[in-house]
Amino acid sequence: MTKLIIIYLFFNISFLFAVNYSTLENKANHYKNKFKVNCVEDKITDNFGNGFESLYGTRNMRPILHGIAYRGGANNYYHKINKRDNKNPLPIDGLINLSNLGFSESVYLYSVNFDNSMKDVYNIDSTNLLYYSQNSLNNLNEIKEIFKKVKIIIDSVNKGPIYLHCWNGWHQSGMIAALLLIQFCDYTNTKALKYWELNTDGASSGYEKIKKIIKEFKPINEFKIDQNTKELICPCSKIE
Repeated sequence: MTKLIIIYLFFNISFLFAVNYSTLENKANHYKNKFKVNCVEDKITDNFGNGFESLYGTRNMRPILHGIAYRGGANNYYHKINKRDNKNPLPIDGLINLSNLGFSESVYLYSVNFDNSMKDVYNIDSTNLLYYSQNSLNNLNEIKEIFKKVKIIIDSVNKGPIYLHCWNGWHQSGMIAALLLIQFCDYTNTKALKYWELNTDGASSGYEKIKKIIKEFKPINEFKIDQNTKELICPCSKIE
């Protein structure tokens, strides 16, 4: 199985991250053009992990903030060569592919089976290190930890994006995405909740705890950004 994954990765590398950005605008535009997505609803990979082969290993991947933060799931159940239970962290090819595309970190938003996963992953030519961490978003302090990571990436021009993921790319990753959009893109709570519901791909019934968090969240002063930065990184939305 390991040999199959190595062979898959060897033939699937289409981009090596070796770019220095002079401005935040350059970084945001680089990833926007690379992934060819403009709005928060746009998918980079689909429910089966297809659509952008250089990010195989992810599922239902969407932008949150261009060049800064992305959300999605882990492609385990539908994986072509390394199928396993859906309740797992990212497969190894997903981690390596994110690193190959210059991502600096990925965060698994559950704890199930995380202990057995790789934590530090280099890209194919060892020029970029992706750090894999875990955060279950159990309280405001854990939510603020994600906000700190995102703010550092906004402020550090040459630091690559973060991938925030759950299992399917619908509920937990959708929640943190909704909160980030309230914080950094001036979404109202009502708009953020509608965003969360529309991007569960029809699986929005229940999840009252998540809905309550989104409805009650207030922006945090220490993570404020200016209007120009918002215009550079905030995707468009089809939600009124």
